[in-house]
Amino acid sequence: MEKYKEIERSIITKYRKDIWNKFTKGITEYDMIQDGDKIAVCISGGKDSMLLAKCFQELERHGKKNFELVFLVMNPGYNKENKEKIIKNANILNIPITIFETDIFERVEHIDDHPCYLCARMRRGHLYEKAKELGCNKIALGHHFNDVIETILMGMFYGAQVQTMMPKVCSTSHPGMQLIRPLYFVKEDDIIRWANRNDLDFIKCACKVTEKIKTDNEGSKRQEMKELIKSLKQKYDNIDVNIFNSVKNVNLDTIISYKRKENYHHFLDDYNQNSEKIF
Repeated sequence: MEKYKEIERSIITKYRKDIWNKFTKGITEYDMIQDGDKIAVCISGGKDSMLLAKCFQELERHGKKNFELVFLVMNPGYNKENKEKIIKNANILNIPITIFETDIFERVEHIDDHPCYLCARMRRGHLYEKAKELGCNKIALGHHFNDVIETILMGMFYGAQVQTMMPKVCSTSHPGMQLIRPLYFVKEDDIIRWANRNDLDFIKCACKVTEKIKTDNEGSKRQEMKELIKSLKQKYDNIDVNIFNSVKNVNLDTIISYKRKENYHHFLDDYNQNSEKIF
């Protein structure tokens, strides 16, 4: 059996519970795919996006929805080695990628004020534009369960707000386009186990900015959240699930204030009216 077929089989056999079932659960629970969709599966070259591509190929073969796929690789300025590794892994995994070039790394390399945030916005914008050019109405990203809970904590600790990474989003700058995150329920440890079991070596962070830093993700707030959650799980095994569920079980009656779109709501707005009802 060819290697890519063994890798595909592992997703629906050994990792059926931890990867495949959670992948399909995310799509079903959040209604991510409709008949007639053309989806650009965005591949960065890392383990998450490569797994996402393989899951989509499996879904296309055996799923009930009628949709099309494009496997889109944006080159933001990878060095030669990383670009060649992406192409090599795509060949190993039998993923027919479409590559397009940008100069994003070059443009953000000398920016000191939030270069990662700017880079992420630029990359997403380019992906939307290319996907739309190819006739797609959705882009799929490889964000997973751990990305979600890290985002929740980062928002609380550094943004002083309660927010999360949504499973799907309508683009405000590209009308008619949506972003979906089908790996929403899949845990990073299971992705790592899948990659290691199949002897797959994917690129890590390939950004020119972080290449200048001595250690991977040094100073990264997201890395801090990873370490914090890891330490908490040593005492409270279910802490990651509880963090995730906290943004699913929000009780607005016990929230001081919240914002919906541009409207700000404070508990005092109808406090006296509610008090009269109680007494």
